[in-house]
Amino acid sequence: QVQFVESGGGLVQPGGSLRLSCAASGFTFRRYGMSWYRQPPEKERELVAHISSTGSTTTYADSVKGRFTISRDNAKNTVYLQMNSLKPEDTAVYFCKADGWTNWGQGTQVTVSS
Repeated sequence: QVQFVESGGGLVQPGGSLRLSCAASGFTFRRYGMSWYRQPPEKERELVAHISSTGSTTTYADSVKGRFTISRDNAKNTVYLQMNSLKPEDTAVYFCKADGWTNWGQGTQVTVSS
């Protein structure tokens, strides 16, 4: 069974940093590109970042470019999202997802507030 377990969220002040992790299981992780999405309160879910199966290619939403970094460890079946210079508008529930799979995890809440 394909599963994703996101962790690392929390409450942080503007300008702060967080590192999110997503542990994947139930499929051959190293063969699939991975994405981070987020869903702000009362808004649609949006793509934040994507990384190719080997980690050689990354893409970002314009709103996070230069502040967030996606990475992966195929030996640990884990994808990460390093978030720096956080802003209140980054407040959302963050989810990971594998290319070609429709499964979602429970997400991890990130709240940026003073």
